[in-house]
Amino acid sequence: MRSITYVLAVVVTASLFGGGVVRSEAQTLADLARQEEARRKQIKEPAKVITNKDLRSVPAPPPPQGPAAGPAAADTAANADKGGRKDDKAKEVPKDQAYWSGLMKRLQAALDRDQTFAEALQTRINSLTADFSARDDPAQRAVLARERLKVIDELDRLTVTIQADRKAIADFQEEARRAAVPPGWLR
Repeated sequence: MRSITYVLAVVVTASLFGGGVVRSEAQTLADLARQEEARRKQIKEPAKVITNKDLRSVPAPPPPQGPAAGPAAADTAANADKGGRKDDKAKEVPKDQAYWSGLMKRLQAALDRDQTFAEALQTRINSLTADFSARDDPAQRAVLARERLKVIDELDRLTVTIQADRKAIADFQEEARRAAVPPGWLR
């Protein structure tokens, strides 16, 4: 009987306390709304609306850099660095079959080289793992474990490079498609 009375007292106290919290929050929100309304009435000038006419134009993004960009992209980037002027030399670069097939071959060769290196690194990791498990000496195992971690880190970096190579090829193929290059030129 005594425990029931205690539980009822706790429930009643909690409900009264909870109701007071809700009321105080409602009063605080109402006060904040009144304050915000008064602040807005004091503002004399309307807020400036910014439109597209107010914004200046954004220059085109620079061409991709790096080994996959090719010689034409380097010439264009060099011309852009000279104050945004494009010389006639950049226009003279013929984008014929030799250009498209040569650049595609370079991109594919870079991807093949990186994939071959990744396979070699994976073979090295497998060898180090087998050697590690065959050793009983803790010092030798520690050396093998450190070397294995280094090779794993290198493989992770190379995996990122392979993804970048694949993206460069996909971007190049998309550029060729937009330029209406025959698919046979990319072989």
